[in-house]
Amino acid sequence: MALNYIWIAFFIISFIVAIIQLVFFGNTEVFPEMMNSTFDSAKTAFEISLGLTGVLSLWMGIMKIGERGGLVALFARLLSPVLSKIFPDIPKNHPVMGTMFMNISANLLGLDNAATPMGLKAMEQLQEINPKKDTASNPMIMFLVLNTSGLTIIPVSVLTFRAQLGAAQPTDVFVPILLATFFSTLVGLIVTCIVQHINLFNKTLMLFLGTLCLLVAGVIWGFSQMDADTMNTASTLFATILLFTIIVGFITAGMLRHINVYDTFIEGAKDGFSTAVKIIPYLVAILVGIGVFRASGAMDWITDGIGWCASICGADSDFVGALPTALMKPLSGSGARGMMVDAMTTCGADSFVGRLACVFQGSTDTTFYILAVYFGSVCIRKTRHAVACGLIADLAGIIAAILISYLFFH
Repeated sequence: MALNYIWIAFFIISFIVAIIQLVFFGNTEVFPEMMNSTFDSAKTAFEISLGLTGVLSLWMGIMKIGERGGLVALFARLLSPVLSKIFPDIPKNHPVMGTMFMNISANLLGLDNAATPMGLKAMEQLQEINPKKDTASNPMIMFLVLNTSGLTIIPVSVLTFRAQLGAAQPTDVFVPILLATFFSTLVGLIVTCIVQHINLFNKTLMLFLGTLCLLVAGVIWGFSQMDADTMNTASTLFATILLFTIIVGFITAGMLRHINVYDTFIEGAKDGFSTAVKIIPYLVAILVGIGVFRASGAMDWITDGIGWCASICGADSDFVGALPTALMKPLSGSGARGMMVDAMTTCGADSFVGRLACVFQGSTDTTFYILAVYFGSVCIRKTRHAVACGLIADLAGIIAAILISYLFFH
């Protein structure tokens, strides 16, 4: 229901803002721009789904081999002691544990093309044990929040854009991004656990969170010892080697189990194709709403309003120039990427605004896009507290990004 109200709000707020712009400021272009945005956004939604078709078919096929080969079940057994505390409603050693682990691992490495198909597969498995098929279950919401919080150890795309736009040290945002996305994920996990009455103070979960903190610290230390070129090369090489190792490992496990690997892949790939088609209406709906909201000028009003409030309170307002990236990120990944590039192009890749925009881009994920795709793939209509928990994680990431960037760059 929350997504329903938010979608309606996009159109109502956009219409009101457009009327004000037309009547009081004489902006005669606002309504044509809004109308054009509906067609452009619908086209973009279809193109995204079309682009996902091949990737989904590939990874759904690989995942099917992994299931038949037993590797997904092996991951589930290994991770059950930890994930069972975060997902208490999932039966012990259920295969979805392994699928979720692979999705989270792909997100950690910034492998979006691999993470989305694995996430959709996990959502499909969670739907199988969901007693109310039109309502998001607690495990679905927890899994979605962990995705929207955007925990990424290696933000390859952000570093690449900085290098292309002439940053003197493209990797100088690496540590701030890692810290900001860590806080975003941690807050999202804690808030969701509180809402779902999950005990955070058990030994297994505390040990897991402590280990995660040490892992993040170790990655920060390791990459801080490298120069810019070495860091970019090492992160890209590690991610791609790991990804291809997964493919070869799944195929090898299938061969050892004496299954027909090719036919199994085709079976899974067909599921990937049907999933890509199924999510088109959900993507069209959410992207059209976001497109109208942007075209109306409502996003600019929000940014200007935050800057005005900061000035009134006597706070430093240098962060306002990068806010469009932060506000766009929960709505549209490509839109936020465009805002980030615009900030670096306008203010300079090594300016405070340019660096902060990069930290914003890497600190969270596209909440509404993930909601539309993941829940849409299994026809979930009632999202319960998923939107609220996801947006709280986003807000934590934005605040952390601002404070950490001031600490590092201001």
